[in-house]
Amino acid sequence: MADDETTDATPDSTLAARCAPVEGTARRVDVARAHLDRIAQELGRGYRDGKRVLGFGEYLELFAEHPARYGRPAPNYVRDLFMHYGTETVRRPWGQLTRFRLFDCPWESADERGREPTLVGHEDVQGEIFRALCNFAREGRANRLVLLHGPNGSAKSTVSSCMLRALEDYSRSDEGALYRFHWVFPKRQTNRGAIGFGGAKATDDLETYAHLEDAAIDARLVIELRDHPLFLIPARERRAMLDELYAAANVEAGPPEWLRVGELSHKNKQIFEALLASYGGDYEAVLRHVQVERYYISRRYRVGATTLGPEMSVDARARQITADRSLSALPTALQATTLYEVSGELVEAAGGVLELSDLLKRPIDAYRYLQLTLETGQVALPHETVFTNLVMVGSANDVHLDAFRQHHEYASFRGRLELVRTPYLRSYRDEQRIYEEQILPTLRRHVAPYTARVAAEFAVLTRLRRPNPARYAKPLGDVVTGLGALDKMVLYADGEPPPGLDPDKRKLLVANVDKLHDESSAEADYEGRVGLSPRTVRTLLFDAAQSAEYRSVSPFAVLRGLEDLCRRTDEREWLEPTPEEGGYHDPAYFLAVVRRRLFDSIEVDMREASGLIAPEQHEDLFRRYIHHVRAFVKGETLRHPLTGRDEPPDARLMRDVEALLGVTGEPRAHRDGLLSRVAAWVIEHPDAEPRPTEIFAAQIERMRAAAHERMRQPFARLLRDLVGLLREGPSSHAAASRRDVACMHERLVERGYDADSAAEAASALLRERYADLVV
Repeated sequence: MADDETTDATPDSTLAARCAPVEGTARRVDVARAHLDRIAQELGRGYRDGKRVLGFGEYLELFAEHPARYGRPAPNYVRDLFMHYGTETVRRPWGQLTRFRLFDCPWESADERGREPTLVGHEDVQGEIFRALCNFAREGRANRLVLLHGPNGSAKSTVSSCMLRALEDYSRSDEGALYRFHWVFPKRQTNRGAIGFGGAKATDDLETYAHLEDAAIDARLVIELRDHPLFLIPARERRAMLDELYAAANVEAGPPEWLRVGELSHKNKQIFEALLASYGGDYEAVLRHVQVERYYISRRYRVGATTLGPEMSVDARARQITADRSLSALPTALQATTLYEVSGELVEAAGGVLELSDLLKRPIDAYRYLQLTLETGQVALPHETVFTNLVMVGSANDVHLDAFRQHHEYASFRGRLELVRTPYLRSYRDEQRIYEEQILPTLRRHVAPYTARVAAEFAVLTRLRRPNPARYAKPLGDVVTGLGALDKMVLYADGEPPPGLDPDKRKLLVANVDKLHDESSAEADYEGRVGLSPRTVRTLLFDAAQSAEYRSVSPFAVLRGLEDLCRRTDEREWLEPTPEEGGYHDPAYFLAVVRRRLFDSIEVDMREASGLIAPEQHEDLFRRYIHHVRAFVKGETLRHPLTGRDEPPDARLMRDVEALLGVTGEPRAHRDGLLSRVAAWVIEHPDAEPRPTEIFAAQIERMRAAAHERMRQPFARLLRDLVGLLREGPSSHAAASRRDVACMHERLVERGYDADSAAEAASALLRERYADLVV
């Protein structure tokens, strides 16, 4: 029967097998065609709505609608770019800073941001660049080069990259629309009175040749310098028109000087004069040949966003084009004129930004011309002078800048440089974000918790300098004297002062983090100049991902890599200084601190996942404790929640909590201090309700640790059973134990562990802190 059923089914199955691929292919073809039609419609609509090609008169109407938008020189355009994406206020322990959202690249997809990094931190650098751009806009042109300088890997290139990527996106928006013009020469039959170069006047009825089909065009001269279309209007008449347009549009600043007095480039001037002469002075006939075209900034095609490496070459050049046979269709009058095509990075970046990467790696003579270009806004070429309209942004390593400062001509260059210091980050939380967002996703392996943090903490510790108490008035000088490297790292990241300080000193230190942060900002050897580079950390993380010892990307593999790195004392500048008091410049101390903090965090995760003590238990207990302490200090009674009677504060509750906190002797001073901290918090947060879990986070953690200390033995057994379950399977454990361990594992998964990383972490914690309790 089975054979009969199979035989009967065979024809239908064969037919289905034959038809299915055909039907599937047809559906895929239909889907592809539908997408193609949609794309064609969107592109066509975008081309029309985007006003891609205009005649001169059409452009003039467009300009009159928004003169401030379409009349901006490059510095104003780049300045407005910063404001286009908006700003936000970020709170750092050292103050409130303005962050420009363009450095977050919000227009990019997650995949695009994965290919090119966004800028983490560095709000002060962003502010300095914006300040320089505002000054350029006021002065009318960018007469200085913005030079980002700092150590290797301090995000100088990322800053420039974000700006160039933002320029590309901004130029695609209505607010950032850019226009240039070219010259169009129609076929003779299109212009029925001949092309107008033999003295005959044009007789056709077209107002512009800008929209002619290709078949109706003999030649099109592309203008590479991207002159503003209004430069076609004589300067005197243009100034009068601009003043009236800007006044009518209520633009207080008025037209920029660049637009008021700017002139056509040499090539455009030659074409304009030749046409004007051929048409016997008919200005409108000349403008018929103008084709105004919207263009878009592009890094790939080097339009308005160009990066120049440290190669030794001239950045602008010219070549004769009228001898080119491809231009034989030009009118006779222009063929007899010597026209030159200019090219090079200074030309390609016109209207936007020229990035000069690693500028100071060049010999000084190789970029001497930049000084004159910045001073005059011109580049002298053999046959013409090119006027520049761009913003120059350069980058340089501090080592090269130091050498440049020793050069006898540095003083003459200094006036044309806008130096913007770009140090390493000093908040390990920002550093951690770099690794988590830009490196770890590329490793394609599970990443265990705290892997990025271990690397970030170590990197930041290598960058910190010991405070100089002599620079601070008392009593602040006394406070910073005892500030160790770990204390400073936590202070910069979280604004949290060392736990041993009394309330007044804590408040004093928190209020002066900005002074500490800026202590060495005026020095050549500033904090953040020397330290472990993110580029080196990137290599460490990739090495950790290849470790044969761990199945996930493990913080222990990172620690191993850091230990190896610290042995190469002849390769790293940050390993050279002699260790100082407080753990500064001491790699052995850095490793010990990072290792201890790693195990502290793993232990907290394991404890909370164990379920031995409810995570919120001590928070609730501390809230009740503070409630009773407040009543005790104020001499008040409390209403009992069940009986409703007024009773004195619970002395036993307060003693039990204080025992967990390690309070000895008379508790009155301790209790007064707690209420002082609440009062100080309320003063600093006048609009918020006091949050004991935030104000007393350290005390709550101390209570939790004390309670867990009493349960070390059962906790150690749970760790042992967890390792056995994850590595050997459930066979060797009783059912009750398996349930407890399985619940613990589930909670760890919620915290980012997988089976391998959980087993590795539990095993390491057992060896490190509970080896004496496990048989």
